[in-house]
Amino acid sequence: MPVTLTSLTDLDALGFDEIIDARTPLEHAEDALPGAVNLPVLDDAERALVGTIYRQVSPFTARKTGAALVARNVAAHLQGPLADRPGEWRPLVYCWRGGQRSGAFATILRGVGWRVETLDGGYKAWRRLVVQALYDRPVTAPVILLDGNTGSAKTEVLNLLPGFGVQVLDLEGLAAHRGSLFGAVGPQPPQRRFEGALAMALARLDPARPVVVEAESSKIGSCRLPPALWKAMVRAPRLVIEAPREARTGYLLRAYADIAADPRRLMAVIEQLRPWQPAARIAEWRAMVAAGDHAALAAGLIDRHYDPRYARHRARVEVPLHRVEAPALDPGALPGLATRIAAMVREGGLRGDGRS
Repeated sequence: MPVTLTSLTDLDALGFDEIIDARTPLEHAEDALPGAVNLPVLDDAERALVGTIYRQVSPFTARKTGAALVARNVAAHLQGPLADRPGEWRPLVYCWRGGQRSGAFATILRGVGWRVETLDGGYKAWRRLVVQALYDRPVTAPVILLDGNTGSAKTEVLNLLPGFGVQVLDLEGLAAHRGSLFGAVGPQPPQRRFEGALAMALARLDPARPVVVEAESSKIGSCRLPPALWKAMVRAPRLVIEAPREARTGYLLRAYADIAADPRRLMAVIEQLRPWQPAARIAEWRAMVAAGDHAALAAGLIDRHYDPRYARHRARVEVPLHRVEAPALDPGALPGLATRIAAMVREGGLRGDGRS
């Protein structure tokens, strides 16, 4: 019998040795079950071909053509990526609806002698659980926001907190983006893939303990936060890191060294600030980039762009603000800062209305 998932964490409990996505590469790229490897039984062009034959010739001819292609492709997988799998290997195979593609793959693998399972309802069943978790239910763990002006090392501190016994939700890590115009770190996941990873991260939280989330906007790059999580974040009490401008400038120079090393990329990002900044200031910042004066540029962005925007946003916030002084943000100072924040979280007085 196919495996039926009743919750997102069922995959962890079932303990399959490997999860195989039998769909096409394009389907897999849009979204997939966590950790799934893509071993398509039909590639994108082959699936389109079978569909065309089904519509224009006959279902029988389409099935015969598809079976031949599936057999050839599964044979290539057996001789390639699956060649070293041991006899006790136990995989889960799924496709779009849990039908012909995963069934055909599983039949061949069972013939080899492996203990193969398929997923009832396929990817669509998994996606239904993700949508329910993100759009139909509230966030169960009390949320605490880690806030602070640009350059206050929020992300780095957040990633230190688990070492001090605090559970966190790293939204920027899930979105592969640092949350500002300067925040691109490479290709972002498609929205569905981001949602799948986010749903799994939320499902793995202990609802009896607070979770610390970095203060973000409702979009991180191109990835949109689901309304339930966003509402929980808006209502959450905030731990605000307050650091001197000099310390924040130094941190920005370290954290964004990759952008500073690419003047063309840095110029392009500065150009995107034109809707918010006068032409004379943009020209001034461009001159700093040309001169390699990154410290002056970072200070100017803090004073003229980011700090005013943060101040306007916080003026509208109607939740408790708990300020954490951080005189220094160098690498040696951050563990101590994380220790203090972890202690504040564990004390339990910050929960406020962190539930959605």
